[in-house]
Amino acid sequence: MIGNRVLAVARKELRQIARDRRTLAILLFLPAFFLLLFGFALSWDLRNIRMAVDDRDLSPASRTLVAAFLNSGYFDLVSTISSDEQLNHLMDTNQIRVALVIPAGFSRDLDLGLTVPVQILLNGENANTATTVMGYAISIIQTESARRLAAAMGSNGPPIRVEPRIWYNPQLRSTLFLVPGLIAYLAMITAVISTALSVVREKERGTIEQIRMAPLDTFSFIGGKTIPYFAISLVSELIIVVAAMALFDLPMRGSWVLLVGSLSLFLVGALGLGLLVSTIAESQQVAFQIAVLVSFLPTLMLSGFIFPIASMPIALQTITYVVPARYFLIALRGIVLKGVGLETIGPDLVALAVFSTVVLGLASVRLRRQWS
Repeated sequence: MIGNRVLAVARKELRQIARDRRTLAILLFLPAFFLLLFGFALSWDLRNIRMAVDDRDLSPASRTLVAAFLNSGYFDLVSTISSDEQLNHLMDTNQIRVALVIPAGFSRDLDLGLTVPVQILLNGENANTATTVMGYAISIIQTESARRLAAAMGSNGPPIRVEPRIWYNPQLRSTLFLVPGLIAYLAMITAVISTALSVVREKERGTIEQIRMAPLDTFSFIGGKTIPYFAISLVSELIIVVAAMALFDLPMRGSWVLLVGSLSLFLVGALGLGLLVSTIAESQQVAFQIAVLVSFLPTLMLSGFIFPIASMPIALQTITYVVPARYFLIALRGIVLKGVGLETIGPDLVALAVFSTVVLGLASVRLRRQWS
Protein backbone atom coordinates (compact mmCIF):
# COMPACT_ATOMS: atom_id res chain seq x y z
CA MET A 1 0.00 0.00 0.00
CA ILE A 2 2.77 2.45 0.92
CA GLY A 3 4.57 1.64 -2.33
CA ASN A 4 1.47 2.42 -4.36
CA ARG A 5 1.05 5.74 -2.59
CA VAL A 6 4.68 6.64 -3.24
CA LEU A 7 4.31 5.75 -6.92
CA ALA A 8 1.11 7.79 -7.19
CA VAL A 9 2.81 10.88 -5.72
CA ALA A 10 5.85 10.30 -7.96
CA ARG A 11 3.66 10.09 -11.11
CA LYS A 12 1.87 13.26 -10.11
CA GLU A 13 5.18 15.05 -9.51
CA LEU A 14 6.59 13.88 -12.86
CA ARG A 15 3.53 15.23 -14.67
CA GLN A 16 3.89 18.54 -12.84
CA ILE A 17 7.61 18.76 -13.72
CA ALA A 18 6.84 17.92 -17.36
CA ARG A 19 4.38 20.81 -17.53
CA ASP A 20 6.98 23.25 -16.21
CA ARG A 21 9.33 23.00 -19.16
CA ARG A 22 11.56 25.89 -18.10
CA THR A 23 12.37 24.28 -14.74
CA LEU A 24 12.88 20.90 -16.46
CA ALA A 25 15.30 22.44 -18.93
CA ILE A 26 17.24 24.07 -16.08
CA LEU A 27 17.48 20.78 -14.19
CA LEU A 28 18.60 18.81 -17.24
CA PHE A 29 20.96 21.17 -19.03
CA LEU A 30 22.30 23.56 -16.37
CA PRO A 31 24.78 21.03 -14.87
CA ALA A 32 26.23 20.30 -18.33
CA PHE A 33 26.43 24.02 -19.04
CA PHE A 34 28.28 24.61 -15.76
CA LEU A 35 30.70 21.81 -16.58
CA LEU A 36 31.55 23.31 -19.97
CA LEU A 37 31.81 26.84 -18.61
CA PHE A 38 33.90 25.99 -15.57
CA GLY A 39 36.01 23.45 -17.42
CA PHE A 40 37.13 25.95 -20.05
CA ALA A 41 37.10 29.20 -18.08
CA LEU A 42 38.55 28.00 -14.77
CA SER A 43 42.21 28.12 -15.60
CA TRP A 44 45.10 29.94 -13.99
CA ASP A 45 47.38 29.14 -16.92
CA LEU A 46 48.32 32.21 -18.93
CA ARG A 47 48.74 32.19 -22.67
CA ASN A 48 48.81 34.83 -25.39
CA ILE A 49 50.21 37.49 -23.05
CA ARG A 50 50.27 40.68 -25.11
CA MET A 51 53.80 42.10 -25.18
CA ALA A 52 55.51 45.15 -26.63
CA VAL A 53 59.24 45.43 -27.27
CA ASP A 54 61.41 48.54 -27.09
CA ASP A 55 64.63 47.28 -28.68
CA ARG A 56 67.12 50.13 -28.50
CA ASP A 57 70.04 47.96 -29.62
CA LEU A 58 68.64 46.27 -32.76
CA SER A 59 71.40 43.68 -32.73
CA PRO A 60 71.41 39.92 -33.30
CA ALA A 61 71.77 39.44 -29.52
CA SER A 62 68.71 41.58 -28.75
CA ARG A 63 66.66 39.85 -31.44
CA THR A 64 67.66 36.49 -29.95
CA LEU A 65 66.32 37.60 -26.56
CA VAL A 66 63.02 38.74 -28.11
CA ALA A 67 62.77 35.43 -29.98
CA ALA A 68 63.21 33.56 -26.68
CA PHE A 69 60.08 35.29 -25.36
CA LEU A 70 58.04 34.55 -28.47
CA ASN A 71 59.19 30.94 -28.73
CA SER A 72 58.23 30.25 -25.12
CA GLY A 73 54.56 29.97 -26.12
CA TYR A 74 53.45 32.44 -23.44
CA PHE A 75 53.94 35.82 -25.14
CA ASP A 76 52.55 37.40 -28.29
CA LEU A 77 54.35 40.39 -29.78
CA VAL A 78 51.67 42.97 -30.57
CA SER A 79 53.76 46.12 -30.93
CA THR A 80 57.28 47.40 -31.41
CA ILE A 81 57.64 50.74 -29.67
CA SER A 82 60.21 53.50 -29.72
CA SER A 83 58.88 56.12 -27.26
CA ASP A 84 57.47 56.45 -23.77
CA GLU A 85 54.28 57.96 -25.21
CA GLN A 86 53.57 54.78 -27.18
CA LEU A 87 54.25 52.67 -24.11
CA ASN A 88 51.94 54.74 -21.90
CA HIS A 89 49.12 54.54 -24.45
CA LEU A 90 49.43 50.79 -24.87
CA MET A 91 49.47 50.18 -21.12
CA ASP A 92 46.60 52.56 -20.37
CA THR A 93 44.37 50.98 -23.00
CA ASN A 94 45.20 47.38 -21.97
CA GLN A 95 46.62 46.61 -25.40
CA ILE A 96 49.68 45.09 -23.70
CA ARG A 97 50.33 43.42 -20.35
CA VAL A 98 54.12 43.54 -20.45
CA ALA A 99 56.88 45.48 -22.19
CA LEU A 100 60.47 44.37 -22.73
CA VAL A 101 63.01 47.21 -22.86
CA ILE A 102 66.45 46.29 -24.20
CA PRO A 103 69.02 49.07 -23.69
CA ALA A 104 71.35 50.44 -26.36
CA GLY A 105 74.76 48.77 -26.28
CA PHE A 106 73.23 45.46 -25.18
CA SER A 107 75.26 43.33 -27.59
CA ARG A 108 78.49 45.30 -27.07
CA ASP A 109 78.35 45.02 -23.28
CA LEU A 110 77.63 41.32 -23.46
CA ASP A 111 80.65 40.81 -25.70
CA LEU A 112 82.75 42.73 -23.15
CA GLY A 113 81.62 40.35 -20.41
CA LEU A 114 79.58 42.98 -18.57
CA THR A 115 76.26 42.40 -16.84
CA VAL A 116 73.53 44.15 -18.84
CA PRO A 117 70.22 45.23 -17.23
CA VAL A 118 67.03 44.44 -19.15
CA GLN A 119 63.84 46.13 -18.00
CA ILE A 120 60.49 44.34 -17.72
CA LEU A 121 57.48 46.66 -17.38
CA LEU A 122 54.33 44.96 -16.11
CA ASN A 123 50.67 46.00 -15.90
CA GLY A 124 49.99 45.40 -12.19
CA GLU A 125 46.19 45.73 -12.24
CA ASN A 126 45.83 41.99 -11.64
CA ALA A 127 48.37 41.11 -8.99
CA ASN A 128 48.15 37.35 -9.60
CA THR A 129 48.53 37.72 -13.37
CA ALA A 130 51.40 40.20 -12.99
CA THR A 131 53.22 37.85 -10.60
CA THR A 132 52.81 34.94 -13.01
CA VAL A 133 53.93 37.01 -16.02
CA MET A 134 56.94 38.26 -14.06
CA GLY A 135 57.85 34.66 -13.26
CA TYR A 136 57.65 33.71 -16.95
CA ALA A 137 59.77 36.70 -18.00
CA ILE A 138 62.43 36.18 -15.35
CA SER A 139 62.65 32.47 -16.18
CA ILE A 140 63.12 33.18 -19.89
CA ILE A 141 65.79 35.81 -19.27
CA GLN A 142 67.61 33.59 -16.77
CA THR A 143 67.58 30.72 -19.26
CA GLU A 144 68.98 32.94 -22.00
CA SER A 145 71.54 34.35 -19.57
CA ALA A 146 72.65 30.85 -18.56
CA ARG A 147 72.98 29.87 -22.21
CA ARG A 148 75.27 32.83 -22.90
CA LEU A 149 77.19 32.16 -19.68
CA ALA A 150 77.84 28.60 -20.77
CA ALA A 151 79.01 29.81 -24.19
CA ALA A 152 81.41 32.36 -22.66
CA MET A 153 83.41 30.40 -20.10
CA GLY A 154 85.15 32.46 -17.46
CA SER A 155 82.56 35.24 -17.27
CA ASN A 156 81.87 36.67 -13.83
CA GLY A 157 78.18 36.34 -13.00
CA PRO A 158 75.07 36.27 -15.17
CA PRO A 159 75.42 38.45 -18.29
CA ILE A 160 71.76 39.62 -18.20
CA ARG A 161 70.09 41.13 -15.14
CA VAL A 162 66.33 41.57 -14.87
CA GLU A 163 64.93 44.90 -13.65
CA PRO A 164 61.15 44.53 -13.19
CA ARG A 165 58.90 47.54 -12.74
CA ILE A 166 55.21 47.28 -11.84
CA TRP A 167 52.77 49.89 -13.12
CA TYR A 168 49.52 50.99 -11.40
CA ASN A 169 49.93 48.58 -8.46
CA PRO A 170 53.60 48.55 -7.42
CA GLN A 171 52.93 46.52 -4.25
CA LEU A 172 50.99 43.90 -6.26
CA ARG A 173 48.06 44.09 -3.86
CA SER A 174 45.35 41.70 -5.03
CA THR A 175 42.74 43.90 -3.32
CA LEU A 176 43.17 46.62 -5.93
CA PHE A 177 42.20 44.09 -8.61
CA LEU A 178 39.42 42.27 -6.78
CA VAL A 179 37.55 45.24 -5.29
CA PRO A 180 36.57 46.81 -8.65
CA GLY A 181 35.40 43.39 -9.77
CA LEU A 182 33.27 43.05 -6.64
CA ILE A 183 31.75 46.46 -7.31
CA ALA A 184 30.73 45.35 -10.82
CA TYR A 185 29.48 41.99 -9.55
CA LEU A 186 27.33 43.49 -6.79
CA ALA A 187 25.93 46.17 -9.09
CA MET A 188 24.95 43.68 -11.79
CA ILE A 189 23.36 41.01 -9.66
CA THR A 190 21.36 43.38 -7.41
CA ALA A 191 20.10 45.53 -10.30
CA VAL A 192 19.03 42.59 -12.45
CA ILE A 193 17.31 40.68 -9.66
CA SER A 194 15.53 43.71 -8.20
CA THR A 195 13.89 44.81 -11.46
CA ALA A 196 13.13 41.27 -12.61
CA LEU A 197 11.30 40.46 -9.38
CA SER A 198 9.47 43.79 -9.23
CA VAL A 199 7.65 43.27 -12.53
CA VAL A 200 6.96 39.57 -11.96
CA ARG A 201 5.55 40.46 -8.54
CA GLU A 202 2.97 42.59 -10.36
CA LYS A 203 2.03 39.55 -12.45
CA GLU A 204 1.62 37.26 -9.45
CA ARG A 205 -0.50 39.78 -7.55
CA GLY A 206 -2.64 40.52 -10.59
CA THR A 207 -1.93 44.25 -10.47
CA ILE A 208 -0.27 44.06 -13.90
CA GLU A 209 -3.79 43.85 -15.39
CA GLN A 210 -4.70 47.16 -13.81
CA ILE A 211 -1.54 48.71 -15.24
CA ARG A 212 -2.44 47.41 -18.70
CA MET A 213 -5.84 49.07 -18.50
CA ALA A 214 -4.36 52.38 -17.36
CA PRO A 215 -3.51 55.08 -19.95
CA LEU A 216 0.15 54.09 -19.75
CA ASP A 217 2.50 53.22 -22.59
CA THR A 218 5.33 50.73 -22.27
CA PHE A 219 8.02 53.44 -22.28
CA SER A 220 6.41 55.17 -19.30
CA PHE A 221 6.03 51.85 -17.49
CA ILE A 222 9.68 50.90 -18.07
CA GLY A 223 10.88 54.36 -17.08
CA GLY A 224 8.79 54.35 -13.93
CA LYS A 225 10.02 50.90 -12.97
CA THR A 226 13.66 51.69 -13.72
CA ILE A 227 14.19 55.16 -12.20
CA PRO A 228 13.67 54.23 -8.50
CA TYR A 229 15.91 51.17 -8.71
CA PHE A 230 18.48 53.15 -10.68
CA ALA A 231 18.65 55.83 -7.99
CA ILE A 232 18.88 53.27 -5.19
CA SER A 233 21.50 51.18 -7.01
CA LEU A 234 23.61 54.23 -7.89
CA VAL A 235 23.66 55.48 -4.29
CA SER A 236 24.41 51.95 -3.06
CA GLU A 237 27.33 51.51 -5.45
CA LEU A 238 28.79 54.92 -4.62
CA ILE A 239 28.66 53.97 -0.95
CA ILE A 240 30.53 50.75 -1.82
CA VAL A 241 33.17 52.71 -3.75
CA VAL A 242 33.72 55.13 -0.87
CA ALA A 243 33.83 52.25 1.62
CA ALA A 244 36.40 50.43 -0.54
CA MET A 245 38.57 53.55 -0.57
CA ALA A 246 38.31 53.90 3.20
CA LEU A 247 38.69 50.23 4.13
CA PHE A 248 40.90 48.81 1.38
CA ASP A 249 42.85 51.87 0.26
CA LEU A 250 41.36 51.75 -3.23
CA PRO A 251 42.86 54.77 -5.03
CA MET A 252 40.92 57.32 -7.05
CA ARG A 253 43.29 58.61 -9.72
CA GLY A 254 40.70 59.67 -12.26
CA SER A 255 37.55 61.76 -12.51
CA TRP A 256 34.56 61.26 -10.22
CA VAL A 257 32.28 62.55 -12.96
CA LEU A 258 33.57 59.90 -15.34
CA LEU A 259 33.19 57.24 -12.64
CA VAL A 260 29.55 58.19 -11.98
CA GLY A 261 28.85 58.29 -15.72
CA SER A 262 30.36 54.85 -16.29
CA LEU A 263 28.51 53.40 -13.31
CA SER A 264 25.24 54.92 -14.53
CA LEU A 265 25.58 53.37 -18.00
CA PHE A 266 26.35 50.00 -16.47
CA LEU A 267 23.37 50.17 -14.10
CA VAL A 268 20.96 51.16 -16.87
CA GLY A 269 22.03 48.09 -18.83
CA ALA A 270 21.69 45.85 -15.78
CA LEU A 271 18.23 47.21 -14.98
CA GLY A 272 17.20 46.76 -18.62
CA LEU A 273 18.39 43.15 -18.47
CA GLY A 274 16.26 42.63 -15.37
CA LEU A 275 13.22 44.03 -17.17
CA LEU A 276 13.89 41.71 -20.10
CA VAL A 277 14.03 38.74 -17.71
CA SER A 278 10.69 39.82 -16.22
CA THR A 279 9.05 39.58 -19.65
CA ILE A 280 10.14 35.94 -19.89
CA ALA A 281 9.35 34.64 -16.39
CA GLU A 282 5.87 34.17 -14.98
CA SER A 283 6.84 33.60 -11.35
CA GLN A 284 9.33 35.13 -8.96
CA GLN A 285 11.07 31.78 -8.52
CA VAL A 286 11.72 31.41 -12.25
CA ALA A 287 12.63 35.09 -12.54
CA PHE A 288 15.19 34.71 -9.76
CA GLN A 289 16.73 31.63 -11.39
CA ILE A 290 17.03 33.30 -14.79
CA ALA A 291 18.31 36.55 -13.28
CA VAL A 292 21.06 34.73 -11.42
CA LEU A 293 21.95 32.76 -14.53
CA VAL A 294 22.32 35.82 -16.80
CA SER A 295 23.97 38.10 -14.21
CA PHE A 296 25.94 36.04 -11.71
CA LEU A 297 27.77 33.64 -14.01
CA PRO A 298 28.78 35.98 -16.87
CA THR A 299 29.96 38.68 -14.46
CA LEU A 300 31.93 36.24 -12.34
CA MET A 301 33.35 34.01 -15.06
CA LEU A 302 33.42 35.87 -18.37
CA SER A 303 34.18 39.50 -17.52
CA GLY A 304 37.85 39.23 -16.64
CA PHE A 305 36.91 39.68 -12.97
CA ILE A 306 38.91 36.62 -11.89
CA PHE A 307 40.07 34.72 -14.96
CA PRO A 308 42.03 36.43 -17.77
CA ILE A 309 39.95 36.58 -20.95
CA ALA A 310 43.03 36.18 -23.16
CA SER A 311 43.63 32.71 -21.70
CA MET A 312 40.12 31.46 -22.51
CA PRO A 313 39.25 29.46 -25.65
CA ILE A 314 38.33 31.56 -28.68
CA ALA A 315 34.65 30.59 -28.40
CA LEU A 316 34.41 31.89 -24.84
CA GLN A 317 36.39 35.00 -25.73
CA THR A 318 33.77 35.75 -28.39
CA ILE A 319 30.95 35.35 -25.85
CA THR A 320 32.61 37.83 -23.48
CA TYR A 321 31.94 40.63 -25.98
CA VAL A 322 28.25 40.57 -24.99
CA VAL A 323 29.01 40.66 -21.24
CA PRO A 324 28.62 44.29 -20.08
CA ALA A 325 30.76 43.75 -17.00
CA ARG A 326 33.75 43.22 -19.28
CA TYR A 327 33.57 46.83 -20.50
CA PHE A 328 32.65 48.27 -17.12
CA LEU A 329 35.62 46.62 -15.43
CA ILE A 330 38.00 48.07 -18.00
CA ALA A 331 36.49 51.52 -17.48
CA LEU A 332 36.36 51.24 -13.67
CA ARG A 333 39.93 49.99 -13.28
CA GLY A 334 41.12 52.55 -15.80
CA ILE A 335 39.54 55.40 -13.83
CA VAL A 336 40.48 54.41 -10.28
CA LEU A 337 43.86 52.71 -10.87
CA LYS A 338 45.25 54.47 -13.95
CA GLY A 339 43.53 57.84 -13.92
CA VAL A 340 42.68 57.61 -17.64
CA GLY A 341 40.21 59.92 -19.34
CA LEU A 342 37.29 59.63 -21.72
CA GLU A 343 39.60 59.32 -24.74
CA THR A 344 40.90 56.00 -23.37
CA ILE A 345 37.72 54.32 -22.08
CA GLY A 346 35.37 55.89 -24.66
CA PRO A 347 34.95 52.67 -26.68
CA ASP A 348 34.01 50.75 -23.54
CA LEU A 349 31.40 53.33 -22.59
CA VAL A 350 29.99 53.17 -26.13
CA ALA A 351 29.71 49.39 -25.75
CA LEU A 352 27.82 49.84 -22.46
CA ALA A 353 25.49 52.36 -24.11
CA VAL A 354 24.79 49.94 -26.98
CA PHE A 355 24.07 47.10 -24.55
CA SER A 356 21.70 49.29 -22.51
CA THR A 357 19.84 50.40 -25.65
CA VAL A 358 19.48 46.85 -26.94
CA VAL A 359 18.17 45.27 -23.73
CA LEU A 360 15.79 48.15 -23.01
CA GLY A 361 14.54 47.98 -26.59
CA LEU A 362 13.98 44.22 -26.37
CA ALA A 363 12.19 44.60 -23.04
CA SER A 364 9.93 47.30 -24.52
CA VAL A 365 9.07 45.18 -27.57
CA ARG A 366 8.23 42.12 -25.49
CA LEU A 367 6.12 44.11 -23.04
CA ARG A 368 4.26 45.78 -25.89
CA ARG A 369 3.46 42.38 -27.40
CA GLN A 370 2.26 41.03 -24.05
CA TRP A 371 0.05 44.04 -23.49
CA SER A 372 -1.48 44.02 -26.96
